[in-house]
Amino acid sequence: MQRFICAQYTWQSGAGARRTHMAVFIAFAIVLSACFRSAAARELRIEHVTVVSAERSDPLRDATVVVRDKRIVSVTASSLPRASGSDVEVIDGTSLFLSPGLIDSHVHTNELAGMVGSMEERFPVVARALRKQLPRSYLYFGFTTLVDLISTPVHLREWNAYPVHPDLYFCGATPIPGGYPPTYQTKEEQARTYPYMLVEGSNAPAAVVKKMKTDGALCVKAFYERGFGEVDVWPVPRLETIRALVKAAQASHMPVLIHANSTDGQEFVLDAGGDIIAHGLWHWNGEPQSTELTARAKGVLDRVLKANVGWQATMRVLAGDRDVFDPEFLSAPRVAAVVPPAAIEWYRSNDGQWYRNANAPTYLSKAVLDSGDLSKQWAFIRSPEAPLIGPAIERGASAVRYMAAHHARFLFGSDTPGSPSFANQPGLNGWLEMRLLVEAGLTPAQVFRAATLTNAEALGLTDELGTVQVGKRANLLLTRQDPTQSIQTYDDIVKIILGGRVLDRAELAAQRCCAEVDPSPRNVPL
Repeated sequence: MQRFICAQYTWQSGAGARRTHMAVFIAFAIVLSACFRSAAARELRIEHVTVVSAERSDPLRDATVVVRDKRIVSVTASSLPRASGSDVEVIDGTSLFLSPGLIDSHVHTNELAGMVGSMEERFPVVARALRKQLPRSYLYFGFTTLVDLISTPVHLREWNAYPVHPDLYFCGATPIPGGYPPTYQTKEEQARTYPYMLVEGSNAPAAVVKKMKTDGALCVKAFYERGFGEVDVWPVPRLETIRALVKAAQASHMPVLIHANSTDGQEFVLDAGGDIIAHGLWHWNGEPQSTELTARAKGVLDRVLKANVGWQATMRVLAGDRDVFDPEFLSAPRVAAVVPPAAIEWYRSNDGQWYRNANAPTYLSKAVLDSGDLSKQWAFIRSPEAPLIGPAIERGASAVRYMAAHHARFLFGSDTPGSPSFANQPGLNGWLEMRLLVEAGLTPAQVFRAATLTNAEALGLTDELGTVQVGKRANLLLTRQDPTQSIQTYDDIVKIILGGRVLDRAELAAQRCCAEVDPSPRNVPL
């Protein structure tokens, strides 16, 4: 997870605040469940629908899809006799498309966009509203399955207490002492957040893999990060340590994802034999001013292509940092759809603008910063003159264009939230990631495959997810458009089907969840 140095507040997990609030979240579950009273019918039939699924070369038109006991039991081009009895729910899919629910394979469901732990304690009511809405926002944009790359069984149990939520899997994270990312946390927080920390020079790789496998982890997360940009401040693991980790993980059928956004880092992943690179390539070591692919950057990408390593572009990491400077971002209707009103009000406050204010001296020229003109600052940060972030975004886009043209093994992962930016909102951030991918050269069909079948294949989930096939879990989307033709599909979803349970998109909106919350200072405990 890419984070930038923050001058005003320490970036930490806020685990203590989350524990305090979790009892309240569970109590809210009874109330929230009123929005989703009806359980999955004994049989769900979707008739006269067009099925779009990545394993098919062409859509299956005028199809009937039958779901029982949370699973797809039939996909046929002909109409089937209906089961007798009243416990059958029928959806007329005429002129609609049925596709697999989306998988975001890079999220951090412990974190709140725009908040750090100390802020959860100061503004607990706003924090509760954000946490209540968090799983609903992912579903609102069609994400029915998430993979949290830094999590634990404790958080998984907390997540499953929500009355409605995407399916969640987790990776065990294996940072080294003193390395990225635990440098932002206290020792107590590190112990809670990173129970699988690697101690080099021991039998740690095999031991931590065994522990996380026992704990129910799906995958392993490692890190190569010396510092942001050309900064070199953190230790990185030894190559032989990560090779041993990869060997142990692969023996346990657990894919290894490695944080690496630099040429040095992605070369390290390839040398170590990692399965998935968990970021795009926007830092080219020793070439900070280049924005068109250099020989070295191209060489790294060619190695990724040859090895068929999974590659998550995570373009919203940098774009989310940039977008806090957009004076209109918080006024967008899509933001209102997935962010509680009280949180939007708080984000507009001086407290809520902390991350923007902390980064402004780094991202803006002194003259533009001193002007105080928000429109001028927004125009500047999107211009080629913007230091640091502008060239980095261009480098990332250049790498994505090259990989798209060469049919890389893209895995869809948004890294939500990739920094403490309020512009990295759950669900919405994933949809904005799709937009950036298409702008950089992927087709909607490539994005669709990356967020369904390829993600399922890379994570060993093809028996459960990724396609509309008999035996798969019934996580499905009913849409007005073909998702292989337009990513706008996911901003106009008709129904979300979660384990056979039919959800109306409108019921998932923030206005239905958290409109009553008051963000005023009187909520701050003394």
